[in-house]
Amino acid sequence: MTRTSNPAPLRRVIARTRKRNARDGEHVEQVALMRWATFARARFPELVLLYAVPNGGHRHKATAARLKAEGVRRGVPDVCLPVARSGAHGLYIELKTDRGKATSEQLGWIRALRRQGYVAEVCHGWESARSMIEHYLAEAPRRETEPAAPIESTHGGSHEQAV
Repeated sequence: MTRTSNPAPLRRVIARTRKRNARDGEHVEQVALMRWATFARARFPELVLLYAVPNGGHRHKATAARLKAEGVRRGVPDVCLPVARSGAHGLYIELKTDRGKATSEQLGWIRALRRQGYVAEVCHGWESARSMIEHYLAEAPRRETEPAAPIESTHGGSHEQAV
């Protein structure tokens, strides 16, 4: 078994996390996915770009109002991988538990993202999301690109610019 496929230590950590947090199912699934992604970076270096969108969860009213003012939007998928593959701009995943259902807002976002050239899917469980990511990354890259090169800023730091 390769280190990236699902090593035994990772499976044990995930099982313990699931037991402790049975009521926080989607959180547990997303944590498991991100732990897998850390292990899988040796096979898929692009996973360094995988990130979570902090949309869900219960928050204090003041925090929720602040986030809404900052542009947090209801229904945006949970996970984004901004890596182009086979004509798609990137991958968005709405992660659900095995029995979870996507809301109408979430399904609306998925349809809108697909119309804009993204792959967007609802995945039930972290294993399903892992499989989706592996399949997506196994596709041929959209185009060859060179690494970003640092450029000097006019106000003191450096920024990266695609070459």
